[in-house]
Amino acid sequence: MTIPKALRAPTPVSPSSADLPIPIYSSLEPVYGEGSLLEEAQFRFKAVKAKFVELFGQEPQVYARSPGRVNLIGEHIDYEGYSVLPMAIRQDTIIGIRKRDAGESSKEVRIGNVNPKYPVCTYPADSDQELDLKNHKWGHYFICGYKGIYVFAKSKGADVGLPVGLDVVVSGTVPTGSGLSSSAALVCSATIAIMAVLDKNFPKKEIAQLTCECERYIGTQSGGMDQAISIMAKTGYAELIDFNPIRATDVQLPAGGTFVIAHSLAESQKAVTAATNYNNRVVECRLAAIVLAIKLGMSANDAISKVKTLSDVEGLCASFAGDHGSSDPGFAVKTLLKEEPYTAEDIEKIAGASLTSIFVNSPSSLDVLNAAKHFKIFQRALHVYSEAKRVHSFRDTVLSKLSDEDKLKNLGELMNDSHYSCSVLYECSCPELEELVKICRENGALGARLTGAGWGGCAVALVKESIVPQFIQNLKGSFYKTRVEKGIITKDDVDLYLFASKPSSGAAIFKF
Repeated sequence: MTIPKALRAPTPVSPSSADLPIPIYSSLEPVYGEGSLLEEAQFRFKAVKAKFVELFGQEPQVYARSPGRVNLIGEHIDYEGYSVLPMAIRQDTIIGIRKRDAGESSKEVRIGNVNPKYPVCTYPADSDQELDLKNHKWGHYFICGYKGIYVFAKSKGADVGLPVGLDVVVSGTVPTGSGLSSSAALVCSATIAIMAVLDKNFPKKEIAQLTCECERYIGTQSGGMDQAISIMAKTGYAELIDFNPIRATDVQLPAGGTFVIAHSLAESQKAVTAATNYNNRVVECRLAAIVLAIKLGMSANDAISKVKTLSDVEGLCASFAGDHGSSDPGFAVKTLLKEEPYTAEDIEKIAGASLTSIFVNSPSSLDVLNAAKHFKIFQRALHVYSEAKRVHSFRDTVLSKLSDEDKLKNLGELMNDSHYSCSVLYECSCPELEELVKICRENGALGARLTGAGWGGCAVALVKESIVPQFIQNLKGSFYKTRVEKGIITKDDVDLYLFASKPSSGAAIFKF
């Protein structure tokens, strides 16, 4: 079922950008511009090349890059089928890659990193290999792309030959566990690098969908936002990302505001904690959708077999609300679901089926059921429906005839409302994020909220450009100073975790 118009404003889309292949450049300037950002990029590409020669005795044949992202609004709703509004940031993952010749003895994928923290990972040159998710390695993210590109090429009828050995070196500046999508930046850059070294290129929208599916090999039920913005971002624009099919609509933010991203220094390990955090919420949302569907008249069998997301039942919820003088699908949630947590037995009684039978084809969901004691389906559904409305209120504000100052004020209020919903209804915040968001607001942020999966990671604050330098200094003095004193980070590293960012460009291939 498509998302009803009640929550989805018309989004006129120019097909040209998403239908184009990943851009290929012979220099860094088109992506990194000029000045200090270009100089930093030149240094990093030289470091990748030097590490490549050190490890493998030869130079890369091709390079790829893909950026991290900050989600401005629309948290934990992409996997429910709703639009989100992120922007790419300047931090990215760069990959140098070389295809091993057929005559070379070792048919392996060897993955190195310029950061000595990450040891070389070696895998067989086998696109059908299963990842050992109990033995988590950073190189698994690269193999997600390796597996995915061969499956995708076969589905397209594109001849890429048998899986080949690869030599790879990675350089990433997106902080891990930050909620800025370091994992998607790595999966996207890996997929694009493999595609490029196999001498193929496909449309951006297809790569965005592919890379979303690739990351699921690692065990997280990604909704697609992270990959879509990393692939399709444009310099100077945030993007309204729609799904099914994936598409991006440019959103030019009002003048006079800047986004400051601040790491809470609590690391969000999405893959490691999936069963109790991220994937738990995915399961709770599906259970909420099934229960709502049954209470709104759908047969239990149809609800279980056809209803996958809350967007699938939003039309029923909106109709129910309309019959009671409301246009808000949240009205159905408040009327038909109880606020108290549901037990497995509660839901099984309503559905007439065991939860294990409902999720029998999803191993990651079965892991959730093994770990969960109850399900807060009222709170999760209420967050999703209200957050979906905020995304379009955000875009409507940008397109309105309000002054830039009033636009910024309204956007800040929407961000504050979003954080409250994430914290209280979705429970994906943590004490460090709560402290950081509070400090941001106390120091002049128009709005501040957690961003990314949560349970750690970053906050994003909307700040007037005129106060950005002072705002950053105040955060250093109030939030980061105590962390430096405790030895959590060094003073020199603070700038890695606290920075202002304008919207950056998306994925690219480099052939020098």
